[in-house]
Amino acid sequence: MEVNLENKKGFKAVIIEIRAGTGGEEAALFANDLFRMYSNYASSQGWKKKVLDTNFTSLHGIKQVVFELEGNNAWEQLKNEGGVHRVQRIPKTEKGGRVHTSTVTVAVLPKPEKTEVKIKPEELKIDVYRASGPGGQNVNKRETAIRIIHLPTGLMVTSQTERNQLENKENALSILAARLLEKNSQQAQMKMSGERNIQIGSAERAEKIRTYNFPQDRITDHRIKKSWHNLEKILDGRLEPIVKAFRKKSNQ
Repeated sequence: MEVNLENKKGFKAVIIEIRAGTGGEEAALFANDLFRMYSNYASSQGWKKKVLDTNFTSLHGIKQVVFELEGNNAWEQLKNEGGVHRVQRIPKTEKGGRVHTSTVTVAVLPKPEKTEVKIKPEELKIDVYRASGPGGQNVNKRETAIRIIHLPTGLMVTSQTERNQLENKENALSILAARLLEKNSQQAQMKMSGERNIQIGSAERAEKIRTYNFPQDRITDHRIKKSWHNLEKILDGRLEPIVKAFRKKSNQ
């Protein structure tokens, strides 16, 4: 599989993976906030959204969500969202009024065309199981959820959002193709620069790319050393100021 790293500008669809990191339930709740932020921004841009896999907590937080956004310039606008997002706020479950620090990881992957990534059936191990809801309880009496392991790389993907195996299998294969494309891109970058560009790290607080500070109503992106206020508006999906700041930076 060969990938032209300079050709990602042409991608109209991206697959975004959001995972709760350090901070327990508060991290899961903030993961849900980020999912809402990207969903609302996609809606404002007229993009299509498709949820490929979800794993909720009992308090309606998100352990993990994988979704696809398709629309004009989706990759160009969201490629800089990948990394560790840190939140500082008083959790709803905090009785003492203390500010907690939690992290959420975001990975943004360009969705490849079918001709760009060829996956051989014999390289896949496919398992089926019952879909689960918040707290882990089974919500489906039939085994519709899909787990796929790509044997050559060890990559594992799952999907359980649809009510039948075929649609969940297609979703899982879309996730796998995007991860394989990104893996190949990273290997190519290593050959060119000798360094590996890893978006999400190990979700430790120190590896942050952006901080959402609720007490100070401020979002700071540490890569371009720029801050914005009106935090709640941005979390409602008004990402334009951040997108424009990165576009301006890239044009300098």
